[in-house]
Amino acid sequence: MEFVKGMHPFIEIIKTKCIMKKVFFVFIITIFTATAFGQELLTVYGYVKNGYGQPIQNVKVASQEKFSSTYTDASGWYKFQVPVSDTILWFVQKDYETVKMPHTGASRYDVELIYIEEPKVEVHEEEVDGEGFFNALRGLGKKISPTAMCNGAYDHRPQDWNTENYSTIHENGFRSVTANPLSTFSIDVDNASYANVRRYINQGELPPVDAVRIEEMINYFNYDYEEPSGEHPFSINHELAVCPWNKDHYLLHIGLQGKNIDKSELPPSNLVFLIDVSGSMQDYNKLPLLKRAFKMLVNELRPNDRVAIVVYAGAAGLVLESTGGDENPTILQALEKLESGGSTAGGEGLKLAFKVANEHFIKGGNNRILLATDGDFNIGVSSTSEMERLVEKERESGVFISVLGFGMGNIKDDKMEVIADHGNGNYSYIDNIREARKVFISEFGGTLFTIAKDVKFQLEFNPAQVKAYRLVGYENRLLNAEDFNDDTKDAGEMGAGHTVTALYEIIPAGSDEVAPSVDALKYQQADPVSGKRSKDLLTMKLRYKDPDGKKSRLLEEVVINKPINATSDNFRFSASVATFGMLLRGSEFIGSGSVDEVLDLAKGAKGNDEEGYRSEFIQLVKTVDDLGLF
Repeated sequence: MEFVKGMHPFIEIIKTKCIMKKVFFVFIITIFTATAFGQELLTVYGYVKNGYGQPIQNVKVASQEKFSSTYTDASGWYKFQVPVSDTILWFVQKDYETVKMPHTGASRYDVELIYIEEPKVEVHEEEVDGEGFFNALRGLGKKISPTAMCNGAYDHRPQDWNTENYSTIHENGFRSVTANPLSTFSIDVDNASYANVRRYINQGELPPVDAVRIEEMINYFNYDYEEPSGEHPFSINHELAVCPWNKDHYLLHIGLQGKNIDKSELPPSNLVFLIDVSGSMQDYNKLPLLKRAFKMLVNELRPNDRVAIVVYAGAAGLVLESTGGDENPTILQALEKLESGGSTAGGEGLKLAFKVANEHFIKGGNNRILLATDGDFNIGVSSTSEMERLVEKERESGVFISVLGFGMGNIKDDKMEVIADHGNGNYSYIDNIREARKVFISEFGGTLFTIAKDVKFQLEFNPAQVKAYRLVGYENRLLNAEDFNDDTKDAGEMGAGHTVTALYEIIPAGSDEVAPSVDALKYQQADPVSGKRSKDLLTMKLRYKDPDGKKSRLLEEVVINKPINATSDNFRFSASVATFGMLLRGSEFIGSGSVDEVLDLAKGAKGNDEEGYRSEFIQLVKTVDDLGLF
């Protein structure tokens, strides 16, 4: 034994040399095999994390064809070479579910692994209310472990599994001022499109064209507008300059700044969390992320706030009666016990949520349903039109509804957008915990507290100064000219501290460019008599109602045809985002717009980027450029 102990250092040296020889031999064989079979190699790298965003060490990353493999380091990073022809990358670690990642030819693949749980059986809900429904959700069986998924690839689903739905967008074109002097639209404070687009790009692919709503991308960001000081709850700002993507045109930037209200001065809230716990919500970035997000909001509640929790799957049930905000542990415990399984009775869930909200209605308070779902309604009231009629009927009670979208692969974006738009609320998409913080913490007031509803714009262009114009985005928010003065027509809502931005591309009257036209009108006066003597570019009108009001109030402002040279950060950054959106959509109006121009505009307009959202946008554009997606 003493002899063996004495030989220990030598044994270790021999073992080390053997390992080194083995590694060198494997490396040589890998290179030789790839070369022998004429395989072109591609360097692949990426980051592997768990559900909490923490790096995972010692994950084996291998190409399916077994030509090469490597392991992640202590920081979760890996880098190795794989054959270009390889189609699958494997990510294997004994404590986590194995992931098979489609190899699309990209260089970077970031992966999230799901911790392995004991096999469990799925619970199917019974059509019962109250505690019986709650018990069915939490105790009669055990939850299925989440399906491993990463970058849109599912471990146990077909590789092309995707049933996401988006409303068709027909991009706004130029309109002749002589034939169409009025442009009317509803504001839009939704920002779901940007977060969804970001998710696609971070997966290494371009989003579907109809997923790109340019106005939502622009309005994802806050802008440094003048604070309101008068009787109205927001200020109106505008800026006119040369259009970055077409130097022969002007770009008009319009911005609203909502009044900021200190959290302590906000009215009490009567909230109903309406949570989808159907089988489609079991993935890690759906119900598990949803619960973490709502816990953030619960921790922001005040004693005079109230929360009830309604869930729906095969049926709808009340799992938490309306509870005071000071009973934080009770609310958090109810959230933590939620589990997924079954079909999706979204319509029944909405009806029950409205019923509960109305039973605890706070006069002068914030009465709101927060619907969290992937939108995959499939039983009962489920069609988009049925949902629209349901929320339109219920909103008259004074209960607003906001929608929070989760997950990927089966998002029903069209349904969620309609519910929010017709329910006097907003629509956000939450793809990670940082986005949850933005929605529930950084923009708490704007997300939950409405300062003005049915906000509409109407611009009248002067044909003596403008030949044609085009509203950038807002395709789903266009209104008829007559709707502007009709107080029964629904429009967008504005939250405390929110900013709303709109852009118009304008062809000046003196331009030689051929604009869309119609035949000369026989019975109308075509000569703009007063316009010839005016330098007015346009007159801008805005209507809005107080949150509990029935009659609208009118604001009016004239914009002079006087473009400026030194534009603000607001102008340049919004133009940068609009250009990027047009590139993603393959817009026919992109002109000279390019990735380089997007980056130049954005880099010079970051301003006070305290939360880093503008910096993240710049990195997103760089990612698209690096991946060669355009």
